[in-house]
Amino acid sequence: MSQVSQNCPQCGAPVVFRWSQAVQTTCPYCSSILVRTDVDLEKVGVVSDYPLDPSPIMIGTEGVYDNKPFVVIGRICYEYDGGGWNEWHIVFNTGESAWLSDAQLEYTVTKLLPWAPALNGQKLDAGTMVDVGGAYYTVTTLTNANYRAVEGELPFQFWDKTVCRFIDLRSQDERFLTIDHTEAQPLLFGGRTVGFDALKLTNLRQFEGW
Repeated sequence: MSQVSQNCPQCGAPVVFRWSQAVQTTCPYCSSILVRTDVDLEKVGVVSDYPLDPSPIMIGTEGVYDNKPFVVIGRICYEYDGGGWNEWHIVFNTGESAWLSDAQLEYTVTKLLPWAPALNGQKLDAGTMVDVGGAYYTVTTLTNANYRAVEGELPFQFWDKTVCRFIDLRSQDERFLTIDHTEAQPLLFGGRTVGFDALKLTNLRQFEGW
């Protein structure tokens, strides 16, 4: 991946973008949330404190998915009544980006998909089955979450959200869809669930007693 370096407008420290297409990042020195413009960086906020996080994944963790190496370069943290989870922004050695969801020891890798017309007008309650692209998915969870914090590089601006709604759908062959209502026009992400060991993760965060 090509790297771009600029200076933080808040503290002047160097800020390196590992991924040239990143739109937002955080300063590792002063925790400012920074958005890239055509010529400079603009401070738009400050990173909130993260909740206690048991995940071994961190910025810089590397892994493999579909035989393609990737590196973790950012994350969005959410909280809801049942706990919380991380959406890790990952970039492959091909330059593509995707999301590694890390929720209570369950992992999914998804990419942004074109909206599926089959979802239009559907009443998506838990247990509803829908045909999307010739595959049958069942609605498994509907989650109202609170945006908690961001870290690292993201492909879009994401720093001023409040309540976020997600609808998850799964197929019998481990395919996975999530409908993201954080934008006015819902977004569709798709991929599949994957085991921790199958990701072949390295450079993990170490915990006492490991």
